[in-house]
Amino acid sequence: MPDYYGDRVTILVIDDSDVIRTSLRNFLSEYDLDVITCNDGLEGIQKAIEHKPKLIFLDLMMPNLDGLRMLKVIKILEDLKNLPVIVISGHTDKNNVIAAMKAGAVKIMSKPLSKEVLVKGINEVLGKDFLTNAKKAHYLSEIEKEEIVNQVKKYFFNSLPQKKSTIKEALSYRNVDLLTTIFHELKGSCGMIGYNKISDMCRELEFTLSKIDLDWDEIENRCESLINEFEVLEILNSK
Repeated sequence: MPDYYGDRVTILVIDDSDVIRTSLRNFLSEYDLDVITCNDGLEGIQKAIEHKPKLIFLDLMMPNLDGLRMLKVIKILEDLKNLPVIVISGHTDKNNVIAAMKAGAVKIMSKPLSKEVLVKGINEVLGKDFLTNAKKAHYLSEIEKEEIVNQVKKYFFNSLPQKKSTIKEALSYRNVDLLTTIFHELKGSCGMIGYNKISDMCRELEFTLSKIDLDWDEIENRCESLINEFEVLEILNSK
């Protein structure tokens, strides 16, 4: 049982999405936990060595060092090999699940994540009463909850111009890897903050890009529809 009256328990979140990192930090901050975040596997290893977290949340698709390779590195480092790792990903098909479990993950969670799924997963890995017994930092008022949601959405809207520009540039070069990465990130981010239509559109685009014979006319049309949805959201958000 963790000592809630001594050193605070540390949880490390590694994900290249600002929205996902912010959402997990906000959720976990309801408890008496230290939450550390970073956006790629290389930094994640450094943070894990430095802070010795009780639990790691890890995305699979990230720049520099992806989740699967990071898992393999963790499992050969003496100080880290016993740390439990929960993989959080939009790519939870059979092959990815098997690969992640073989690499050392203790649990796989599909994005978008709900509070109920997070609570269940953490308690399954760290003990059924872990969060129940964790001392709440404070109870959030409705105003505070609304402020957290607004903060997460602000991250999303601030990044939209760059996201649209990147999609258009990747389309012009037919860069499948870049498009897949951005749609994967948007799928999880939008699902996390309730933009389920855009999350579904990104999921469909990601699936389309995984096909052997790519229909670029279809991909361009889907991207155009996605960008139109972004612009509708921006208009509504500006009112």
